[in-house]
Amino acid sequence: MSQIALPLAPGGAGMASRIVVGNANRAAIEAMAAASTWPFRTAVLAGPPRSGKSLLARWFAESGAGEAIDDAQALDETELFHRWNRAQESGTPLLLVVRGEWRITLPDLASRMGAALHLEIGAPDDAMVADLIALHAELRGIVLGPDALAYLAPRAERSHLGIERLVAAIDRLSLERKAAPTLSIWRDALEEVMGPEEPRLL
Repeated sequence: MSQIALPLAPGGAGMASRIVVGNANRAAIEAMAAASTWPFRTAVLAGPPRSGKSLLARWFAESGAGEAIDDAQALDETELFHRWNRAQESGTPLLLVVRGEWRITLPDLASRMGAALHLEIGAPDDAMVADLIALHAELRGIVLGPDALAYLAPRAERSHLGIERLVAAIDRLSLERKAAPTLSIWRDALEEVMGPEEPRLL
């Protein structure tokens, strides 16, 4: 499993102190490692919920690659424009993490962001799904061997949030039944998260 470990203070990252690297985020991570090549040294990072955007921003900032602004769409546009200007003056790469649709009303800021490099985290493939399941299970102290991953990965939802919910369901069902997670728990957790009519559960 390819991962990035974040050099964060104890307790600062909670459970998600590592980032799985896979098809969904590899291009974005590679681009973040070459921030000096960004247009105007500015990049905008977007992606689905729970896909590691904030963690990547913290990794970017704490590794010394540049400045990161999380939830940039919530910041006052004039203030954000001033911070962009300051970054330009200092030559500091600036990473902006956005959530949802970002409608910029300030023309000067809109033109700058339009010229920035836009990075997108996508949906994980089977290999990354398996790695994400393994990581979330490890962080929860659940033992899921190769058989579990081979069963769960093709059937799991192709989303970071769905995978997180699946492992949480496995953990909860295992605790409720006071049993190690086996096929019956894997199946019930999948059905709980995805619904009994999901074709992939067959």
